[in-house]
Amino acid sequence: MKRSIFRGWLFPLAFLAPQLLISLAFFFWPAGHAIQESFFQSDVWGGGRIFVGLANFTTLFHDPLYLKSFVTTWIFSFATAFISLFFGFFLATAVDRVHRGQATYTTLLLWPYAIAPAVAGVLWMFLFNPSIGIVSGWLHFFGIDWNPLLHASDALVLTVIAASWKQIAYNFIFFLAGLQSIPKSIIEAASIDGASPFRRLYTIILPLLSPTLFFLMVMNVVYAFFDTFGVIDAATQGGPGQATMTLVYKSYADGILHNDFNSSAAQSVILTVMVIILTVIQFRFIERRVHY
Repeated sequence: MKRSIFRGWLFPLAFLAPQLLISLAFFFWPAGHAIQESFFQSDVWGGGRIFVGLANFTTLFHDPLYLKSFVTTWIFSFATAFISLFFGFFLATAVDRVHRGQATYTTLLLWPYAIAPAVAGVLWMFLFNPSIGIVSGWLHFFGIDWNPLLHASDALVLTVIAASWKQIAYNFIFFLAGLQSIPKSIIEAASIDGASPFRRLYTIILPLLSPTLFFLMVMNVVYAFFDTFGVIDAATQGGPGQATMTLVYKSYADGILHNDFNSSAAQSVILTVMVIILTVIQFRFIERRVHY
């Protein structure tokens, strides 16, 4: 293959310019503006703003509602990531064993990923609606008092189910690709040697699949912290009693609904820093066990 060599820097820059401009306009500039606003206190009616330093951050960590949303976010995010990874891997292993109709199963299992998060939230809210929901009706038939509109635990479970269901298809396709890249001869040899299915999974499949698993762990944590806003907004709006008020939704509610833009900016900065630290920890400690 013939390599292309650029003798100057203008031509490569022309190729990179569209992506750089998009990143600048939709990531770097908003992020920089949010950091700047987090150190100020502004008048909602346009009366100016004053520099307050770290006062917005200090106020947040003394706010019981914010601390509650902090705990809710961790519970919601790790439950969503674990469930979506588990079922994504389970479905991938099941489809990988199918020889006839594998393309059909793959296509059907990928469809939920094409659904917008807000639509997924509305869909599951209808299913679990205490008045007209089919699933809620079944639960009431068996004597289970399910009502996500009144019970905090039910609402949190509902949002976790909706967010996990939306992400399972994403994990499924990566796990399936990883499983199909593992040589079948290795697994067959282990089976002939008498290795049980669990031993083959633990000693062969998971080590060879570890790069894919590590990538999906990072992506699922980012998804659970940021991209589940649409699910929560459509299903519960953070209620009841702020039981499903995650950090990303609270930042939206305080900034857009309550016009406290500076507190919202401070919350977005804290959330971004927290996810960055969590990602660094994953790369620092979990990547050691990855076999490339």
